[in-house]
Amino acid sequence: MKRDLKIGILDQSVVRTNATPRAAVQETIDTAVFADNLGFHRFWISEHHNSKFIAGSTPEVLLARLGAETSKIRLGSGGIMLPNYSSLKVAENFRMLEALYPGRIDLGMGRAPGGDHTSTSLLNPSNTFQKEDYISQLKHINQFFKDDASVNSESIYAMPQVETTPQQWILSSSGDSAKIAADLGLNLAVAKFINGSISPGVVENYRKNFIPTENKPEPKVLVSSFVMCGETEEEANQMRKYIDYILLQFDKGNYQELPAFEDIKNHNFTSFEKQRLHYNAGRIISGTPDRVQEKISSLASDFDVDEVMISTMSFSKDLRFRSFELVAEAFNMINVEV
Repeated sequence: MKRDLKIGILDQSVVRTNATPRAAVQETIDTAVFADNLGFHRFWISEHHNSKFIAGSTPEVLLARLGAETSKIRLGSGGIMLPNYSSLKVAENFRMLEALYPGRIDLGMGRAPGGDHTSTSLLNPSNTFQKEDYISQLKHINQFFKDDASVNSESIYAMPQVETTPQQWILSSSGDSAKIAADLGLNLAVAKFINGSISPGVVENYRKNFIPTENKPEPKVLVSSFVMCGETEEEANQMRKYIDYILLQFDKGNYQELPAFEDIKNHNFTSFEKQRLHYNAGRIISGTPDRVQEKISSLASDFDVDEVMISTMSFSKDLRFRSFELVAEAFNMINVEV
């Protein structure tokens, strides 16, 4: 599995302490170029709203720039929060991206709002937040990509019409959306970095219940995790402590600011916080390269997948990039000078 396993990266355009959103977006561009040169398989970007520490709010816009800066790596959304938008507009956005970068575009879609209720209601005032409406939107996306959508017997086309279509992925952190992916014959991305206790049984059920389509005869799955890889145990432990602390802030609803590592490096976790760290442990892989390689391979084996997507949130750009480089070396990717 070491040689055959594909590795991708999920990037969230995190705004570092004392940095700017513009710098965060530029780091995402730099990361995509770096990942392309290292031989990573995919590069996805997320959608978040009303959060000062995440600059990534419009994947479809940023993907257009990333495509121009890269040449080989697949690019996609991880994901577009579909209930925030019109299905036709999403289909047209990603058809345009597919026209620009044929055979390299992924449309990852999720049902979560990507922000608080107020901001997502403003994005789409008609959003009902109902599962049934999400499923209808997914079906409409499929129709637009197949050019067989109609309203009152009038054909409606998502433009531009190009001969290829983006890969469609359903994001799932609870397992509920896995059934939707199976029913609609779509790819499945299991978000273990969000829910560390999600079971491999979700993938088993998805495969068992998958309904093939003309364009998608076989099920396809990837699983994602936070990954912190350091050259030394000390570096890995520092990166791990930082992500542990950040996830605790998320638990408290603090999405507006990120501390510097210097401010939290001597923090002593309380008994309650240690319980949360234990709960979050399944979301994170950390250590030196040999251990990280072993853990990623075990994760892929447990979930019976040939692809893992990693997310690395670090207080240092240099440590973050070195983490990606160490993972690439551990999995024998093509490593070119950047």
